[in-house]
This record gives sequence, C-alpha cells and structure tokens, in this order.
Amino acid sequence: MPRGTWRESDRLEPPIFTPATKAETGHDENISYETMAGTVGDERAAEARRVSLEIYSRARAHAEARGIILADTKFEFGVRDGRLVWIDEALTPDSSRFWPRDAYQPGRSQPSFDKQFVRDYLETLRWDKRPPGPPLPPEVVARTVEKYVEAFERLRGEAR
Repeated sequence: MPRGTWRESDRLEPPIFTPATKAETGHDENISYETMAGTVGDERAAEARRVSLEIYSRARAHAEARGIILADTKFEFGVRDGRLVWIDEALTPDSSRFWPRDAYQPGRSQPSFDKQFVRDYLETLRWDKRPPGPPLPPEVVARTVEKYVEAFERLRGEAR
C-alpha cells in the first residue's frame, strides 16, 4: 500500500523495521536505518533487522491464531561477547499493541489489550507529561489488569 494511502490502524504488509535508540531523557528516539548502521555497523544492523522481523512474524502468527492482532512491538538488543543478545521484556502489553481481531476496523482507533487504556485515561487529565505521572484511580488499574490478563489467556490459548 503506498504511503500516502495509509489509514489509522492499517496493517503493513510486509511488516516494517523502525529502529530507535535510547534518548538522554524522555522516550526512545526514532532513528533511520542508515543512522543505526552508522552506529553499530552494516552487518549488525542487518542482523538486528532480520532477527526483529523474524521474531515479530512468529509472534504475529501465534497471536493471530488466537484471535489477536499483534499490531506492533519493540525489541531491545545488546551485544555480549560479540553476539547480538535480545534483552528486556518483549511481546507483553507494555511493549506491544494487541488488538482483538474480531473488532478490528482500519481507519479508527482500535480496542486493545495493552497499555493504551492507561494512555487514553492520562489524555483526559491536565498533566504536563513530565515525571512523576499522576496516580491512577483503582478502576483504571483494575481495568488495565483485566486487559493484560485477557491478552495472556488468549495468547496461551486458554478459554475465558
């Protein structure tokens, strides 16, 4: 699908690799593939892209078979003893966007099983988005837990 015709929540085929790096403060900073390759070398950049897309493709197929769209995710890598190492948590509601397949409609925001529920709540507040964040009401915490548990159960193939 040509870039100018994308709608909110469109699925990208094939999936794309979008590198980022840790910023000095705040959120991760998106960088170009060329910048990444200039930092870690062409070979390591190609390996990170290949591994990321392979992990994503396998996870996406697993989720899809269980009624969940894995819209996107992030992986963190390091290098140890000259080898690429997958570090930090991955494929959780904190690092991924999970959408129920039966409710999916491109062109709009999707219902989700991830931290988007918390983000949406925070957008209703008058908060300057600087740490520390405001406390979350018990009902927002409880609903978020419900969403995470449902994602876990679906991904494990457990009936609700």
